[in-house]
Amino acid sequence: MSKLLTKISRYPLVSITLILAISVVLLIIMKRHSRMETNLDEYMPKNHPAFLYSDQAEEWFDIKDGIIVAIEASGGIYNPQTLSKIKNLTFELQQLSEIEETDVTSLFTADNIVASEGGMDVTPFYENIPSGTEELHKLKAAVESNEMVHGRLVSKDGTVALVIARINDNVFSQKFYKEILTLTEKYNGSEKIYVAGRPIVEGTLALLAPRDMKKMVPVVILVITAVLLLVLRSFWPAFTTLLVVFLSTIWTFGLMALLRIPVYAVSTMIPVMLIAIGVADGIHMFNHLRLHTRATPGISKFEAVAELLHSMWKPVVMTSVTTAVGFFSLITSSVYPIKYFGIFTGLGVLAAMVLSLLFIPAMIILTGIPKTRVQADSSNLSRGKQFAEKFTQALDRSKFLTLIITIVLFAGSLYGISKVWINSSFLDKFEKNSDIVRTDTFINTHFGGTSTLNVVLESETADAFKQPAILSIIDEMQAQAERNIKIGNTFSITDYVKRMNKVMHADSIEFESIPQSSDLVAQYILLYEMSGDPENLTQLVDYDYKKANLTLQLKGDDSKTINEAIDVIHNYAPQLKVHGVAVYFAGSGYKSLVFSDLILQGQILSLFLSLIIVFVLIAVMFRSIKLGLIGSVPIALTALISFGVMGLANIPLSTTTALLSSVAIGIGIDYAIHFLDRFRHYRLLNDNVAEIALLTMNSTGRAILFNAVVVVAGFLVLLFSVFPPNRILGMLVSLNMTLTFLATVTVMYLLLRTLAPVIWKADKS
Repeated sequence: MSKLLTKISRYPLVSITLILAISVVLLIIMKRHSRMETNLDEYMPKNHPAFLYSDQAEEWFDIKDGIIVAIEASGGIYNPQTLSKIKNLTFELQQLSEIEETDVTSLFTADNIVASEGGMDVTPFYENIPSGTEELHKLKAAVESNEMVHGRLVSKDGTVALVIARINDNVFSQKFYKEILTLTEKYNGSEKIYVAGRPIVEGTLALLAPRDMKKMVPVVILVITAVLLLVLRSFWPAFTTLLVVFLSTIWTFGLMALLRIPVYAVSTMIPVMLIAIGVADGIHMFNHLRLHTRATPGISKFEAVAELLHSMWKPVVMTSVTTAVGFFSLITSSVYPIKYFGIFTGLGVLAAMVLSLLFIPAMIILTGIPKTRVQADSSNLSRGKQFAEKFTQALDRSKFLTLIITIVLFAGSLYGISKVWINSSFLDKFEKNSDIVRTDTFINTHFGGTSTLNVVLESETADAFKQPAILSIIDEMQAQAERNIKIGNTFSITDYVKRMNKVMHADSIEFESIPQSSDLVAQYILLYEMSGDPENLTQLVDYDYKKANLTLQLKGDDSKTINEAIDVIHNYAPQLKVHGVAVYFAGSGYKSLVFSDLILQGQILSLFLSLIIVFVLIAVMFRSIKLGLIGSVPIALTALISFGVMGLANIPLSTTTALLSSVAIGIGIDYAIHFLDRFRHYRLLNDNVAEIALLTMNSTGRAILFNAVVVVAGFLVLLFSVFPPNRILGMLVSLNMTLTFLATVTVMYLLLRTLAPVIWKADKS
């Protein structure tokens, strides 16, 4: 391989021209075909049983996510101006092509079930805008006496009203998102407008993620450039190394666009990853070049490149392949953003490997061997050797202390891991003081909640959900759920039945309950179907009354809140089962919960898979099971400690932090491989283990220190991200890289120092 690469390096202009031509083509493809995916349903596997059932339930009951518009009037909504705005906003939303007219609900469109001389009427709360004091008081009284509207569409204090527009999954786009915001903004004035709901969260995520990437990429380039100039001490090596990772990023996103793979929110971190990771090859190659040219003065650039490729192609390939494997292990995840992140970050690492082996030698041939000040370089190398010598001596004296510290960290990490939890919340991706979170909090404070969980109840018996016994259990279940502070309003067929029973008994509060006669329940439902809009009931029950839909409004979209709501429902499942009713879950809230479980499953599987594959690769590369085990120690320790830190710091697993293990293993294994490669190289030439340790620490130890500094600096740029999970990932990865470096030059070093005679006994015999 080194001979082939050396021959290719003889034609630097050809290599560089070909690389740049490929890059330009992929850049054009990227600009034309890249698209951002923000539909959260598209994050999830289509063939998972939970999603298949949820999709079926959404068809049965026309379950859709809604855009929630809140109109706040500090003096109360019962005035002509505010009521007019509610009506006009409702009408404008109904006119949008993306929204069906019947899917817009507000005080203006809501049904008011009232008693009449003929039995029962279903009338609107108002058609013409009330103007007189008496009319306004009458409207207020009608709202406050209707528990299906009061506290649901109008806040209990009467200062906020909702307009809810339900939309299909396939209609939402950035254009529609901006249209909604523009439409609602014009209603701001003496009334304040708030816009929330899952589609708005998706739209805001789609808007901010590309901006975040555009902001971070220049910062990471600036930081990496400064650090590269510091550690490489020459312009051309720094420029060449940076250009390699820049081109590998173009190749990665160009390939995604070519294959029509969308860009997810988490994909926006790929450039930062590749820039921080990809510089490793350049650092090690230029560090080796500098040491070799200093040891052999007068060497020509062609000879230097040939020796560089001969010595470095194996460790570069080995580290790149193992890094890519760390990311490729995420292919086991069922969550599309994580799966594609792993695949294309791994491909980006391999692209950086190819470019390093082709582009860096070509640039050395064109620009010559990098020049550094000989006196300064000699002084630095001398100080570095002295430090390496003192460091290795200190380690040799502190074997027992190192062992104790490792055991303590191991035990503490196991305890921390037991506290790791999963968070499926998409709102938690935003700052607590961001507009989207504050709006969500405002609406949750005044109403039932902006997130929903759908409970689907199924029976084999026709008209099951006209039976008082079953309806009473559902009603009791709803009441119990609403006692939980994280659960707001609930809504089902029982609300219609109770309302009709109440109005048919002169609005007496004692009759706001389920009638004990199934015939009376059936009669009420028939009256509603004759007087009102029977289509309203199709969202609650099916035609045969064998299936029912109960909606729980939640004041959070995180896994803990959703699980608490499910626990309440599960407590009543045995009672329902007695009556032949089975309990299932559906809707976006439940999908998010299953989504979080898939994150955990994928995380555990990818972690173990990557550790096993990395062990096998190291064992094969070095033809030693013992070296495979020793090389896996630093990354295993780091992965354990990092998840322990997450548990102790109450940092949840999410679509972002779930990337931690692949990043830690993928990047961290480089240090172990380079260290093992040099240690083995010197061991096969020398029997003095102390001298071998010093040589390895002074050469490769120095290079992986530089590598760690660059990677940590690159990932700390994520602290500038607008998304808190990205910042957390940046801190965790930086911690991981520091830990992996320390574990490599301490724990792994001591293992090699102690076991070297045993490991290489056969090789020396």
